[in-house]
Amino acid sequence: MDSFKKVSLWGVVLNVKTEDSDSHPICSKSPEAICPWCAKPAANCACREIKKVAVPNTGGVVCLRYETKGRKGKGMTLIQGLLLSENSLGELAKRLKQRLGTGGSVKNYVIELQGDQREQAARALGEIGYRVKLK
Repeated sequence: MDSFKKVSLWGVVLNVKTEDSDSHPICSKSPEAICPWCAKPAANCACREIKKVAVPNTGGVVCLRYETKGRKGKGMTLIQGLLLSENSLGELAKRLKQRLGTGGSVKNYVIELQGDQREQAARALGEIGYRVKLK
């Protein structure tokens, strides 16, 4: 049976739903549930907003690679290592897709472009000022 237990997170006492007393905190759909990461009510959780402006620490070199695994033979060009927030990555992805005339998306701080666009993307990123490494 699920129960709530009090957990102290960054000096704030939270009521967190747990499966048992030894398990880790899990999300709860109850109205009084509090996010264990941002310490706000679940309805007003700020974790997603924080993730959108956070910048991951990478080595400073942008890596481009072509991958077909898990895509039923369809290839994707993956661009990783950009020191940009999620919002800025979306803007850059939009510009790259327009310039290269292809589709794509941004997932987990990685820009995915449809097809083998490594050389064209490397040229475009080099013009902006990024050091690019092809794999």
